[in-house]
Amino acid sequence: MSDIAIRVEDVSKRYRIGQREPYKALRDSLADVLSAPFRGLVSALNGRRAPAVEADVGPSHIWALKDVSFEVKRGEVVGIIGHNGSGKSTLLKILSRITGPTEGRVEIHGHVGSLLEVGTGFHPELTGRENVYLNGAVLGMRKVEIERKFDEIVAFAGVEKFIDTPVKYYSSGMYVRLAFAVAAHLEPEILLVDEVLAVGDAAFQQKCIGKMGAVATEGRTVFFVSHNLPSILSLCERAILFDSGKTTYHGPVREVVSRYVRSSMCGPMVNLTVADHHVAGDGSARITSVRIESASGEAAIRRAARLKITLWYRSEGPLRRPNFVVSIHDFDTRTAIFHLESVSAGLSGTLSSEGSVVCVTEPLNLIPGRCYLAVELYRGHIMADYIPSVSYFEVEPDDSDDRWSAVPRESAFCTLEHEWTVEGA
Repeated sequence: MSDIAIRVEDVSKRYRIGQREPYKALRDSLADVLSAPFRGLVSALNGRRAPAVEADVGPSHIWALKDVSFEVKRGEVVGIIGHNGSGKSTLLKILSRITGPTEGRVEIHGHVGSLLEVGTGFHPELTGRENVYLNGAVLGMRKVEIERKFDEIVAFAGVEKFIDTPVKYYSSGMYVRLAFAVAAHLEPEILLVDEVLAVGDAAFQQKCIGKMGAVATEGRTVFFVSHNLPSILSLCERAILFDSGKTTYHGPVREVVSRYVRSSMCGPMVNLTVADHHVAGDGSARITSVRIESASGEAAIRRAARLKITLWYRSEGPLRRPNFVVSIHDFDTRTAIFHLESVSAGLSGTLSSEGSVVCVTEPLNLIPGRCYLAVELYRGHIMADYIPSVSYFEVEPDDSDDRWSAVPRESAFCTLEHEWTVEGA
């Protein structure tokens, strides 16, 4: 038996903008199957291959995928990363047989389970118990399998007290927890996961990641699409980077993630109206530009420098109860080092619909190396904008103090001024 679970060869997918993709009736599919050998024979007699679909040029068509090829071995856990609109979800829909490719060929060896949209198949008038059976059937689970796993599913979701209550009375958190619990207990040979680990609260998200980690250790093939880079790094061995419908790089997960972060960020100044880096938020306000510099005006950002971060924003109206959040991360490990919030520093009230805010830090005391920023903007408790990796900067050693230049980032991110004394000598 081949050790290949998924083989994708020169797959392309074209959509017509502004029109629905037509659905084929069973008779149309049978006619295609029966006529395919004759079309191939005619092409062979004419001495040429069957023509590929012509690439429509112009604004009426778009190629969501173009000439994508890769292989996934049995038991591999592969991450798929890329910007919004790069073709990741389209690929999973093709692998799930929700839609077919315009060109190319896909081979799948094994039973496939898809976690593409949490909650598909839930009915608000039915109880949690009834929806577990309904949703499980929609996802391809047999009744005997659902009965065997029922108690485990309910315990995982933490809704034991409300399992016989109609789900229309559930909170949004309870609803998605139960929906994910059903989907997470599928046992296919190949599991396709599309950004479904960001459900529920922080504790439940950790439980979800733990469940996916357990699936990965059971020898099943997992195909995981996510913007959550720490999850990709912790769950996957290999990753594929997508950009504009094409695979630009594939290899060990850390190498691919580093390439993605570098490609998605600019240097100390970045204009966010040019490239769409925004991955979350209701869009009622946006951060439009970010600039990082030393507060002293030096060209380099030294180890003990104070950092000056300027955020430009634009809002649909007056920006009430704003909270600008900046987190500083280590470039290689994606570990958060500092967390800065405008509300905790005393910025409050109402701002104009367009402007800028400035954050100046205390001395960083960072070990020399590269860092990047993630930024968020809130209206009260509602997230308006979130950009997980927006800009990077290099921390340089101090010319006058090289005590820390030999300390690697693997040992520590920051230094702390301190003194030592001898007692009882």
